[in-house]
Amino acid sequence: MRPRRWPASWVGTRRLVLLCILFAGLLAAWQLGLHPAQLIPDQGGRALVAEFFHGAITPAFSYEADFVPEGTAPLLIKALQAALQTVLLAAAAVSLSIVGGLVLGFCGSTAWWSDELPGADTAARRALRRAGTPTLYAVTRLLIGLMRSTHELLWATLFLCAMGLTPLAAVIAIAIPFTGTFAKIFSEMIDEAPRDSAAALRMAGASPLQVFCFGLLPQAFPDLCSYTMYRFECALRSSAVLGFFGIPTIGQSITLSFENLYYREVWSYIYTLFILVVIVEWWGVALRRRLAE
Repeated sequence: MRPRRWPASWVGTRRLVLLCILFAGLLAAWQLGLHPAQLIPDQGGRALVAEFFHGAITPAFSYEADFVPEGTAPLLIKALQAALQTVLLAAAAVSLSIVGGLVLGFCGSTAWWSDELPGADTAARRALRRAGTPTLYAVTRLLIGLMRSTHELLWATLFLCAMGLTPLAAVIAIAIPFTGTFAKIFSEMIDEAPRDSAAALRMAGASPLQVFCFGLLPQAFPDLCSYTMYRFECALRSSAVLGFFGIPTIGQSITLSFENLYYREVWSYIYTLFILVVIVEWWGVALRRRLAE
């Protein structure tokens, strides 16, 4: 008697992976004691939630406070100023991250040293390639993993305590994990890029740095730009979140309005952040379309 075989469509790899994910989610919910009834707030909570979401329908165009100090900028101007501060902080952090990501991406990529070099290459360079570059690669990947393993909020807690509520501390807190993420993705994109130009340069006697800059980097440039725009969106959100620590971004404005129960003002700031993210997304789409031409 032949053993029963499950249909191939049922035991497919994708369905097996989805079932494993579902099982892991149910197991985690059971271990954490999660229950759907916990999603229903009490009477006071329902009133608070209703008031908060009612503000989404009627966002404020002026301050809700009864008294506003003389000389205070209008609410919409204040929202735009906070959005500008958010953009500046995110741009500074991403700029540092791109530079660090390219350097670590070079060291964490195998495309510039893993292929065989021309036969006329010296014995010293061959020995360096076989021993030194794998070591550099391993150390770099370890460093990238360490930088990515700690969230920017934890870095912010450290640097804001050490340096105070300064924009520099916030920029460094965002730049460290973003540098690790950029380095990982950049190195993978470069490794997956076509190597025809790199091989031609290598056969012509170009150095590893020249192969990387002129043979590999241009091939991966469109994908690198596309991913950079995505990470800039993430940096905007991280910059806004750091406002909850006291950094003067749009997140700080949201926090102050929320603490005073000015929910309509909160939604005015949230919509400003949403419009900002949409603009960056539109810019990224236009850039990707231009690079694809």
